[in-house]
Amino acid sequence: MTPSLSTLVSSALVCLTLFVCQTACATDKTQANLQWHYYQLPAKVAFRGSAIKQNTFWLTGQNNHVFTSQDAGKTWQDKSVASNISTDFRDIQVFDKDTAIVMGAGSGEQSVLYKTQDGGTSWQLLYQNQHPQGFFNSIAFWDDTTGLLMADPIDGYFVIKKTIDGGKTWRRIAQHKLPTIKANEVGFAASGNTIIVGTNGQAWFTTGGLSASLYFSNDFGETWQRQAIPLYQESKTAGGYALALNSRQQVFVIGGDYLQRSAHYTNMVKLHQGEIQSIAGSNNGLRTAMSCQQNTCISLGKTGIDISNDHGNSWQKIASDAKQFNSPWGFFTLTSDNHQFLAAGANGKVAVIELARSNKSTPQ
Repeated sequence: MTPSLSTLVSSALVCLTLFVCQTACATDKTQANLQWHYYQLPAKVAFRGSAIKQNTFWLTGQNNHVFTSQDAGKTWQDKSVASNISTDFRDIQVFDKDTAIVMGAGSGEQSVLYKTQDGGTSWQLLYQNQHPQGFFNSIAFWDDTTGLLMADPIDGYFVIKKTIDGGKTWRRIAQHKLPTIKANEVGFAASGNTIIVGTNGQAWFTTGGLSASLYFSNDFGETWQRQAIPLYQESKTAGGYALALNSRQQVFVIGGDYLQRSAHYTNMVKLHQGEIQSIAGSNNGLRTAMSCQQNTCISLGKTGIDISNDHGNSWQKIASDAKQFNSPWGFFTLTSDNHQFLAAGANGKVAVIELARSNKSTPQ
């Protein structure tokens, strides 16, 4: 697929700037910390991968679409991958302003990795799944050489592959190094955060279905342990959808059920000193992405957005549906860096959320 746009598409963008308190809850001080800017991309597809690196915004989505922005979302460049393999880019790992790997999720050979070293001008097929049951869910890297790939179970074990050469080659972690899967346990490729990495070789991935779990490694993915998590898990479409770290490096598991997006159930838990803890206000329907800047955290899904101003310990709902923001869409993916959050969802809809100046100096 040849990218349809090679220049700035600012004329195609529709921008709406507003303070959340002006539209959602004028008396709620927690919401006054955020300023929202909405944009419309020319490609009206669903975006589920997002990243910010060195002031460059990246979004990935359906039909090989990749977009970048150099000016905080005001204008965007189409950097889509030209290939005869049509796939859904659901994750992205950005190493610097020029170098990135995008992950395509799909059955069999639709699960792929592409790499760019020139800011998306050109892409090379880096790795392609060859197993008919294979389905990539998420990728995560500690640095520009060492990373992990999580894929659907094959032969009773989740597929975890590791690279130590920047994605050129991948080695599947031996099955006996992981627990066997539970009955009806599945993985989701929701927003590019099904697997994440932390400091000192730590890594986590989450699963769903009727046996929601959190898997943990402290040796760069070589061995894994599992812990059951009390998220909603009453159907095969429920459970853990994504993971996040707050500024204190605490792990959060979020999820729900995409067939019951707006229902009230436990959609978030926190791992603290090895123990799973419940969180106040975490029952507002399916959440597929979370990100934090200093003490402010945002969690979102197609039908709502939640905010925390205490590192994720308690949450308030700031949108029962997207219409409260004068916007007919919800969001699937979220990332943040340098006091900015980048969210994207269906139909090419994008939001850039900025922390107010008074919150930028808040200590961690």
